[in-house]
Amino acid sequence: MTSREQVRRWRGYLADERAEALVYRDLASRRTGADRDILLELAEAEGRHEQHWVALLGTEADRPTRVGLRTRLLGLLARRFGSVFVLALLQRAEGRSPYEDEADATPRMAADERIHEEVVRSLAMRGRARISGTFRAAVFGANDGLVSNLALVLGVGAAGADAALVLVTGIAGLLAGALSMGAGEYVSVSSQRELLAASTPSPQSADALTRIDFDRNEVALVFRARGMTEADAEAAAGEVLRERESPRLPADDVDVETVGTPFGVALSSFAFFASGALIPILPYLIGLSGALAVVLAAGLVGLALLASGAVVGVLSGAPMLPRALRQLLIGYGAAAVTTLLGLVFRAAGI
Repeated sequence: MTSREQVRRWRGYLADERAEALVYRDLASRRTGADRDILLELAEAEGRHEQHWVALLGTEADRPTRVGLRTRLLGLLARRFGSVFVLALLQRAEGRSPYEDEADATPRMAADERIHEEVVRSLAMRGRARISGTFRAAVFGANDGLVSNLALVLGVGAAGADAALVLVTGIAGLLAGALSMGAGEYVSVSSQRELLAASTPSPQSADALTRIDFDRNEVALVFRARGMTEADAEAAAGEVLRERESPRLPADDVDVETVGTPFGVALSSFAFFASGALIPILPYLIGLSGALAVVLAAGLVGLALLASGAVVGVLSGAPMLPRALRQLLIGYGAAAVTTLLGLVFRAAGI
């Protein structure tokens, strides 16, 4: 006999399978080539799972339960953005599949969900690689702005400065930090790209392979210089000799584009540091002072730190709450140190 609890559970699974299939189709409609085909195949697999629950439910399949908030959010994001953010959420959704512990699901369905997690992880990984440089700069910039300017504002305020001086100090900290971040990231990324580019074989060397005489040992030396064992280098050299019509030299598995462009990363760092550093001084900009301004500044920065940590958790495929709390504790810890120092200075009459 089918229990009422089973029917309720099956109807929930049915609603989620239908919604997730729709999310995959929405994403596929915004992609081309292999990515589009992969997403459509994932949608078809969700459709097979849907039919399993339809068969079990019979007439009850006409009354699926309300789709869960998580799945509705995925659908909304897929229709609005269709980005790596959605793929990261889908990765976590597939990884939390209940089918392994569900007696009424087939072993193949449970295996499908695990495979889906890896497929989506691979799709999301490409997007993460494309945005990693600029995203890193944005996250670091925003968090540095939030934490450093909150610590600066609270420290100066705790030392006894009036609201006008706190505001001027906060604005100076915003500009100084944003300019420093932008310049530092420009130099850092430029240097990193130059180092990676220096490890890439030159086009002239690859072109020369069709015009010069060489033997297997000479080519093998190139591979051995890049870290291969002697046996692997010999095998790779043989492959190069067989492909002389379209030669290529071995390259390290690096891509200078994944670190971002110097100007793009610098601009991102500047903008996000400034936007983060603006939040602690908002209460002073609207004329507040004293304890009310401090509490409001700390509260606004806390919310921003939680949001920043949650976004990092989503895009990295990690749990959101621990990442959000980590950001919050780091920010408040730094602010507590400078506030204590300001109170000491105030007590000492400095």
